[in-house]
Amino acid sequence: MEKIQEILEHPYFTKILNALSDGVLISDGEGRVIWLNKACANFSNRPKSFFIGKDVYLLEELGVFKPSVTKMVIEKQASVSTVQTTTGKDSRFIVTGYPIKDDEGKIIFIIAQTKDITEIVQTTNELEETQSLLKRYSQEIMRINYEKQIDSYYFTGQSPAYLSLMQTIDKIALTESTVLLSGETGVGKNVVAQRIHKLSERENGPFVEINCGAIPESLIESELFGYAKGAFTGANKAGKAGLIKMADGGTLFLDEIGELPVHLQAKLLQFLQRKQFLPIGSTEYQTANVRIIAATNLDLLEEVKKGNFRSDLYYRLNVLPIHVPSLRERKDDIVGLLQFNMEKYNRKHKRQCRLSADVMECLQNYDWPGNIRELENLIERLVIIAPEDEIQMRDLPANMRNHDDIDFDLAGLNKGDSLTEVLESVEKTIISKAYAQFKTTRKTAEELGITQSLLMRRLKKYNLTKNEESSFEGQ
Repeated sequence: MEKIQEILEHPYFTKILNALSDGVLISDGEGRVIWLNKACANFSNRPKSFFIGKDVYLLEELGVFKPSVTKMVIEKQASVSTVQTTTGKDSRFIVTGYPIKDDEGKIIFIIAQTKDITEIVQTTNELEETQSLLKRYSQEIMRINYEKQIDSYYFTGQSPAYLSLMQTIDKIALTESTVLLSGETGVGKNVVAQRIHKLSERENGPFVEINCGAIPESLIESELFGYAKGAFTGANKAGKAGLIKMADGGTLFLDEIGELPVHLQAKLLQFLQRKQFLPIGSTEYQTANVRIIAATNLDLLEEVKKGNFRSDLYYRLNVLPIHVPSLRERKDDIVGLLQFNMEKYNRKHKRQCRLSADVMECLQNYDWPGNIRELENLIERLVIIAPEDEIQMRDLPANMRNHDDIDFDLAGLNKGDSLTEVLESVEKTIISKAYAQFKTTRKTAEELGITQSLLMRRLKKYNLTKNEESSFEGQ
């Protein structure tokens, strides 16, 4: 450290860095400031002596750097860029932090470079256009940082459907409007919701998720809206804040919105219209600044026609509709997703597995009814159980490798059968044979690559359970 201090105090070093119009601030690996140039001090209207020895956590708390890029570098262990402000000045700065690491990969110094963009904004005739540009620049920085820190199985691809989705997300993320995500089970609607939140100006606020179909109807109102103290027997004596209140300042993600009980739809509609809600047992309305993102795998318009979903709530939610494509709609991405997940689970389970050519071709042509979730689960399973590094056709589940074994005779079908009836007949045959072979619903669902609950619904639909249904549920 003494040698470094000598370098920092060398006259040529200080002359060179003080000649720069950009601010330069150098901290040690713990975030304590050890040197800064004149431009950096001038940006904050404080003398250099004010900074030396102080840690960036305190400086951020004092509002000198909002946010501190040095702190972000320490947390993420990588280079970070952000838009920064300072207390007492209506200024904007683009700041980039660079970590300097030793041979063991430990951060020993952090260099923060600051560029004042205030004058550019103020001297632009089209101020609104410039501010919009700054927003887009900030969003791009957030997007780059987000991409670096996530290990997402969804955001990989080059297909037109995928690229169109990404473009749509980037456009709507900075708005405050309600979003309605639609798509099949397993396509990654929750991941899309999180990405919208992370790229929005609410990124530092909470992201609160609730599955409207997973919580019992008797509890969902109290979970969503909370309750006042003494609202009902067994309630917390101090009352409870609901998820809407917990999401204040951030994003509330309502997954499976189509499963929300009808009597609560009116209460949610009232909140969407007025940003006010009434906790159970309370006489005073509460407010929450929340952006709503809802998701469903149902056709909500059809549910409206059936009377299961309020039309006024549907149109209130359907401000920015986004269709999240299934894997069948983004076939060009399957190879990349397979390779991405193969690398991911090879690292996790310390293996070096690879897919044989015929397995790769088989998986490319497979329909993936469970979408990306099914693909991810399949690859992890193969990495764990495959006896050899090269995964062969015999390692695949029966429903993927035995397409040619299905006893399917067009001549044996009833004349005039529709395509739907033909497909149902094939599905019934596959499920019937698989269940006869594997005996239990758990094993059958596993081999067919579907959930046990979906299998149970199909068994009931095709009258394959009969009196044995109750015994299947625990298997």
